[in-house]
Amino acid sequence: MKQSDIISAFIKDLLESQNGIIELGRNELAQRFNVVPSQINYVITSRFTPEHGYIIESRRGGGGYIRIRQVEYSDKNAQIMHIINSIGKTLTNLDAALFLKNMEDNGYITLQTHRLIRAATSDNALSVVSPSERDEVRASILKNILLVLKG
Repeated sequence: MKQSDIISAFIKDLLESQNGIIELGRNELAQRFNVVPSQINYVITSRFTPEHGYIIESRRGGGGYIRIRQVEYSDKNAQIMHIINSIGKTLTNLDAALFLKNMEDNGYITLQTHRLIRAATSDNALSVVSPSERDEVRASILKNILLVLKG
């Protein structure tokens, strides 16, 4: 198991034991795992994103902290609206996959719906769109599909 996987698992265990919200010191966590603070940044920015269902707050400097909150949704519509608001103007193929995987894992869409939306937003489906515009078109398509799912 890679060090980043171990750190990620540790943070997830903490979140579970603290009802979905934790506050960490970047340097303290780095010392605990004998890594540089940038390794902690990497884990947090790659594994604890809105696409994965987390909200991150951070303050640097002395007394700085990282607050991680696992987003819990009251219903399917709240989850979908959070995702729509998190997408922004552009969306990479990888980020689209992460959003959809999170929705499927949390039971908001079925595997079949996940696959259909992935097919519609894939680089292959968007091959007729210029590469410089692809991420913007993908974001628009996904937002519109999610609005339909929201009802």
